[in-house]
Parts: sequence; C-alpha cells; structure tokens
Amino acid sequence: MVPIESNETDNHQTGKTCLKYSTGQIIIDNLPYMVMTILGAAIFIVGLNTSLLRWLSASLYILYSIVGTFWIILFICPHCHYYGTHGCPCGYGLVAQKWRSKKDMDLFRKKFKQHIPVIYPLWIVPAVSGIGFLIQEFSSVKLVLLILFAIDAFIILPLISKKVGCTDCPQKDQCPWMTK
Repeated sequence: MVPIESNETDNHQTGKTCLKYSTGQIIIDNLPYMVMTILGAAIFIVGLNTSLLRWLSASLYILYSIVGTFWIILFICPHCHYYGTHGCPCGYGLVAQKWRSKKDMDLFRKKFKQHIPVIYPLWIVPAVSGIGFLIQEFSSVKLVLLILFAIDAFIILPLISKKVGCTDCPQKDQCPWMTK
C-alpha cells in the first residue's frame, strides 16, 4: 500500500508535508495484529481442556493484546515523528495525541527498545502453548491454528510492518526494528 501524498503539514516537527494514510490503509496495517490476536486466543480455546480455562485464557490474551497496543501508544508513540499526524501508518500517532503530550524524538530508539519487549509475549505465549497443546493431544485443528498463527505472527505481520508501515518512516534509520 502506498500512502497518499497529503497537503497536511507536520507542524510538530519539520513543517514539511507528510504522507497521509487512508482509513483503509490503516486497517490493512493493523489487520495482521488483529488476526494474530484472534488466532492466539483460538489456540487457547482449542488447546485447553476445561471451558473456564479456555475462555479465561483467551480473554486474558485478548486483553493483553489491547493493553499492549495502548502501551505502545502511550510510551513509544509520543517520541515518534508521526505523533499527532495522519502520517502514522497504524493510526496510533493520532490516538497517542489524545493522552500524551509530544516527547523528545531523539529518545525514540531508546523508548522503542525499552518498551517493545512488553508485547513479545503476544508472539511467544501462543506459539509455545500451541506446541505444548499439540504434544499433549494432537489434533489437526490445533496444528492448523498453530501454523496460521506462526505464518501471521512471524511472517505476515513483520512483512507488512516493514514494507508498509516502516518504508517511508523518517525515523527508520534510528529504529531498532528496521536496523536489524
């Protein structure tokens, strides 16, 4: 997805014209994260034996995914060049503006490295749990969910992030995600 050139001015930082992402493009950028959350919850629903544990684990995973999103919005986005603009491909920059004031952009790399590990469990816990559920009792449904989760979480989501969200980012040179 290529962003639409906008006349919007990035008044917060450079005064230069920034790229503007449409609602559809923002949805596409967020879709792999939403799919990962749904598949991760499904792994718990299918993998656990008792109804209470299934729904409790799935609900907690979904809640953690939502909290993780807001953690990023609150603690990383205020340091981003796209804070408060429509140039943020995931839309978080505009959301962050409602709760936090703009912070020092020079601290973006440090804040990214400091806070991004908070959401690592969203990738690790369903993958490890899914493998455990498969070992405990094999089923093709569990296997398919785990494979779909892995494809989305470890291939599609990073690919969409790097190829759509990060491609035109003015901070990609200092971003730990892009400099790997």
